[in-house]
Amino acid sequence: MNSVNLVGRLTKDPELSERSGTKVCDLRLAVNGRGEKSLLFIDVATFNKQAEACAKYLEKGSQVAVAGSIRHNEWETDDGQKRSKHSVLAREVQFLDGRPAQSGPTEDREDEDES
Repeated sequence: MNSVNLVGRLTKDPELSERSGTKVCDLRLAVNGRGEKSLLFIDVATFNKQAEACAKYLEKGSQVAVAGSIRHNEWETDDGQKRSKHSVLAREVQFLDGRPAQSGPTEDREDEDES
């Protein structure tokens, strides 16, 4: 099972782009870790209509709840160093600051599966 649920605040404004014909919004989320003063910084990707809503209604400091799955990326830098990181592919993003609610993942998931 690969499932994650997070609640945190955006550390920067959302970044909307288009990749291979799909709208993608990248979010950077700060989440409380296990210790009192521990913070985790997690990259989150949203897609299609959900991505557009995140870009339109969220900003640095917005509080969100994210449900999704973890993915692992590996790459090599220009100078040959191997790098990797974990990030979250969001199925659903809920806006917790009283902004308009996201319509939900069903339409976006169908669009994503067709790509």
